[in-house]
Amino acid sequence: MISLIPSWAHNYTEFWQAIRRRNLWFIQMRYWAFLMLTGILLFSYLVLKIEYSSIQLIACLIISVSILTYNSLLHYFRRYLKCEPGKFNPIHFSLLQMVLDLIALLLLVYFTGGIESPLYMLFVFHMIIGSLILPGFAVYSMAFISYILLCGMIMLEYFGVIPHHHLGGLLGVELSGNLYFVVSYMLTFGFTILISVYLANGIAKQLYNRERDLYDSLIKINTAEKEKQKYIMGIVHELKTPLAAVSSYLDLILQKFLGPINEEVEEKITRAKFRSDEGIGMINDVLNVSKLKLYDEFDEEDVNLAGLIAAIIRNRKDTAEAQLISLTFNDERTKKEKIRGDKFLLNLAISNLVGNSIKYGIDEGKVILTLKNKNGSQVLEICDDGIGIPKEDLEKIFKDFYRSSNAKKMSTDGSGLGLSVVKQVVERHGGTIKVNSPSGIGSMSNPGTCFIIQLPVK
Repeated sequence: MISLIPSWAHNYTEFWQAIRRRNLWFIQMRYWAFLMLTGILLFSYLVLKIEYSSIQLIACLIISVSILTYNSLLHYFRRYLKCEPGKFNPIHFSLLQMVLDLIALLLLVYFTGGIESPLYMLFVFHMIIGSLILPGFAVYSMAFISYILLCGMIMLEYFGVIPHHHLGGLLGVELSGNLYFVVSYMLTFGFTILISVYLANGIAKQLYNRERDLYDSLIKINTAEKEKQKYIMGIVHELKTPLAAVSSYLDLILQKFLGPINEEVEEKITRAKFRSDEGIGMINDVLNVSKLKLYDEFDEEDVNLAGLIAAIIRNRKDTAEAQLISLTFNDERTKKEKIRGDKFLLNLAISNLVGNSIKYGIDEGKVILTLKNKNGSQVLEICDDGIGIPKEDLEKIFKDFYRSSNAKKMSTDGSGLGLSVVKQVVERHGGTIKVNSPSGIGSMSNPGTCFIIQLPVK
């Protein structure tokens, strides 16, 4: 199949979407054209008293109905087109529309007077539209073929090979037999078509060149971003190694493998261990964000969400019990289906939310996870009775490096990247996430937070 797509646009989603939008616009315009054509025929016949022959009336009505019919078929089948350069795609669909319209227009011009028809100027309109969608060689080819067919029809009428359908009441004399008018008409029409295509295609070509330059710039920016993320990951990973070593040595001291230590020293070492673990956690957050931005694809598999949540609760149980926080999981689904997604990323997101609920919880508090079915999706609610999120911070909570004002006042530090990572993971799975505070299970002093994740069952 003839390739009508420039090589730079083969994998450019915005280009394909623009072609699809223009195709839909073309189809919608054709519905209006059908109504206008029918209205003009009726108005000219009933009000202006144009003298149509029975052949002309029947032919024009058949052509009008044909336009409506093929436009409806085009409207239906356009949704099944795939954006594949080597196969029939939206730009071939544009060419097909143009061919069908030019055939219908040629027949309309013939049955409404040929060289005398006022509809011939619509050829110029079609050439301009075609120039906005199709490449130059295709538009020039269509313009040349249209010109040859129209001139051929006019000459066949002039020599009497095919009958001329004069519109009585529009012109007092028939012009199809006037050689000077015929020649002038063909020269003027050819010049008009050529100039229209040249100007419209020139403008479209400039726009395509600008779009290509922007696409090339986007590729360079993405490449630079990936290199930057690789650099960040390398540097941050190097920072993590000595911190992990420090944390390990502090563990040895706290577990008294090196001998007994007094309470004052133990308290300071415990504090240092806590801060080093915080540093490692912040480094992990930065690494996770960098990985999400660096790798566009993820490993899709069937994921048992309930099993994943149960495993996360087991892993977080010791931390929760240390703060006297209860972890509860309620599976209220009527259909216990698996979802398609990346198990590692989903674990990262849900574990982060559970960890936050524990971190910003209160002593003897509670964290409740509820899994439900809703409109072909699975909804996970993670609610706690912790410190909550101030109303003015709710809209900003998913931004990179943003922490709520009350979280900053607590002794627990953080990078502000965790919720940003969670949002990216959820959206990559085609889902949505929102946050409510108060949660509904908190109190006036500790309103709590409730995160609601909705993931589609694919």
